[in-house]
Amino acid sequence: MPFFKSMRENAGPPKVFVTYPDLYRPWSEMSQAMMNGPSPLSEGERELILALAAGAAGGEFVYVAHSEVAYAWGIEAGLLDKLLADIDTAPVSDKLRPLLKFVKKLAVTPAAMTQADADAVFDAGWDEHALHDAIAITARAAFMQRLTQGFGFVPMDRETAAHHAKSRVEKGYVNLYPAFAKSQTEN
Repeated sequence: MPFFKSMRENAGPPKVFVTYPDLYRPWSEMSQAMMNGPSPLSEGERELILALAAGAAGGEFVYVAHSEVAYAWGIEAGLLDKLLADIDTAPVSDKLRPLLKFVKKLAVTPAAMTQADADAVFDAGWDEHALHDAIAITARAAFMQRLTQGFGFVPMDRETAAHHAKSRVEKGYVNLYPAFAKSQTEN
């Protein structure tokens, strides 16, 4: 149950976004560019990174929601659980593995990051743009984790998350919420 008495039992980030559109409209636009705009990483890989960062840091709401979005983009169902258990044995490409290790370390122990972590990503064939995007997405996961846990939002069940994931794939991050879209046209 959310900590705010004004919110329904099943409230989530959309309630916050439509309540404070001046703050969260730019956040949603930035999220749209980050998650669906030009990048060396596919939309599915970006959602995989977001869900991995959230799951590694214990952000269950964000992990459940975004793992389903990753699966909706074509990432193999169940891959995130395998990555959280052991990145070294998870069925991902040798190119992707160092990037995911970087993300997990950044999400869990950010003060321990070293040049060697970045070099492993570059040595795998990623450029600075790809690593930037992975870092920004990991930061987005941390923000959303604190937002959802700060408000006391209860994670969605997988079925509900999968339904929402289809909308996110179809509509992106800016056009998801009718009230939010309406507030954009009024300004």
